[in-house]
Amino acid sequence: MIIYLRVLAESFSFAVSALVNNKLRTFLSLLGVTVGIFSIIAVLAAVDSLERNIKEGLSGLDTNTMYLTKFSFGPTDVPRWQRDNFPQTEYKDFDFVRRNVSDIGAIAFAILGGSETVRYGGQTLTNVGVTAITDGVYQIEDLKIAEGRFYTEAESEIGAPVIVLGHSVAENLFESEYPIGKEIRVYGRKLQVIGVLKKYGSGLFESPDDKAYVPVNFVRQFKTGGAQGLPGAIIITPAKDVDINAFEANLVQNIRIFRGLKPDEPDNFFINKISGFTQFIDGIIATMNFIGWLISGFSLLVGGFGIANIMFVSVKERTNIIGIQKSLGAKNKFILLQFLFEAVILALVGGLIGLFLVWIATLVASQFTGEFEFVLSFGNMFLGFLLSSVIGLISGIIPAISASKLDPVEAIRTGI
Repeated sequence: MIIYLRVLAESFSFAVSALVNNKLRTFLSLLGVTVGIFSIIAVLAAVDSLERNIKEGLSGLDTNTMYLTKFSFGPTDVPRWQRDNFPQTEYKDFDFVRRNVSDIGAIAFAILGGSETVRYGGQTLTNVGVTAITDGVYQIEDLKIAEGRFYTEAESEIGAPVIVLGHSVAENLFESEYPIGKEIRVYGRKLQVIGVLKKYGSGLFESPDDKAYVPVNFVRQFKTGGAQGLPGAIIITPAKDVDINAFEANLVQNIRIFRGLKPDEPDNFFINKISGFTQFIDGIIATMNFIGWLISGFSLLVGGFGIANIMFVSVKERTNIIGIQKSLGAKNKFILLQFLFEAVILALVGGLIGLFLVWIATLVASQFTGEFEFVLSFGNMFLGFLLSSVIGLISGIIPAISASKLDPVEAIRTGI
């Protein structure tokens, strides 16, 4: 056992000496592996970070949550001209669904899109995401109140002139003032602030910190709906332990009946599920990973060829030394390990440099993007380390074998 350890130590020592004595060649070999590992791990880290940010943005929603609207949130086989002729989802659709569809855990009606200007005193905030929605959103999005309260079902029904602000909106609008009870202007109308949400922090999607919520019936008093009006959506979370497929089938059937669709007519609406959206995202992530591996793999391949080429040159240069070592009793495995260690060390150092550069890149990118956080996971770091080792083994095995099989007499003669 001690002999084998000594052989390994001596082989390692020879390999390190050879790399140190040929600095330029070592640097050029490192460069190829560094670029390859950097490319692959950087792509994987970016894709993983994207996936994590998307799922964190959807974490507050039940994956069974459904959006009933005229728009499809993903690819669809329905032709564009047909989708354009779908009727808007209106408040009357919402009213029918909540009264006639069973097993609903929470339901809300929202008017989609739109940024507004919010004013208080001399302070003005532009492009604030004001969401006109019924009180059910409080349960669906699992909103948390820091101060005051959310509007009630009664206030939602009558369209009371009240508003709930996100943390950042309240902070920027009122600064050190207490916001509850204050009147602000939105849509050119006065609204009373009755609540402020807790601080959520930034994310890939719009954070509740930068939003405000008002009763949808307040907005419906002065903004038109209907076919040419504002687009709407019914948001539904089924009750717990409900068969989702049966619930969706029942929902579809009720909407078809309410809209007077004949049995041979197609649906003129879409039911978009969060679970379907996450599956769609997973498919995109998988494709991005594959493309990243494909493109970065070429860089890694070039790095591997570079190490193999350098190792063959190294064997050629040290043929005389190999012959002397073998004539003095060095066994084939000692020569094999000597060159194999050299290749693996080259690949590992290149890989570690590549990982270090990715880590620096993630820190810099996170600072510049602000709301998007890049993360270099332990799994990706281990993968980079493993890939480096494999590249070194594969690239160095053939040169190492050829070196170990040299005839000592011929090797010494060749080197003279």
